[in-house]
Amino acid sequence: MAKIKKGDLVQVISGATQARGGSRGKQGRVIEVLVEKNRVIVEGVNYVTKHVRQGQTQRGTKTGGIETHEAPIHISNVALVDPETKKPTRVGHRNEQVTKNGVTKTVRVRYAKKSGKDL
Repeated sequence: MAKIKKGDLVQVISGATQARGGSRGKQGRVIEVLVEKNRVIVEGVNYVTKHVRQGQTQRGTKTGGIETHEAPIHISNVALVDPETKKPTRVGHRNEQVTKNGVTKTVRVRYAKKSGKDL
């Protein structure tokens, strides 16, 4: 089970500060997790400009030009945000017993290590 998933609120914990044009300290939602590359794409963090070749659609409108969008950031450079304190925290796992319709099942649950709250 991954520690950071799509939709989680994370904070950038390393890199250049915002005063120097970096993203450290910024918070955002995870848009995508690239498991094989150990990277995540975070909303509003690590913007890059990309030059796309100009073209035309069937209707004659122009496409392309200079676009900005989020680039991947290494998963070790972000930390999950604690829902209680709104500060970065580590993630833990624990097994809980859940009874549903008379059947007991063991479920693995993620929790914030600082506050102990389920995520």
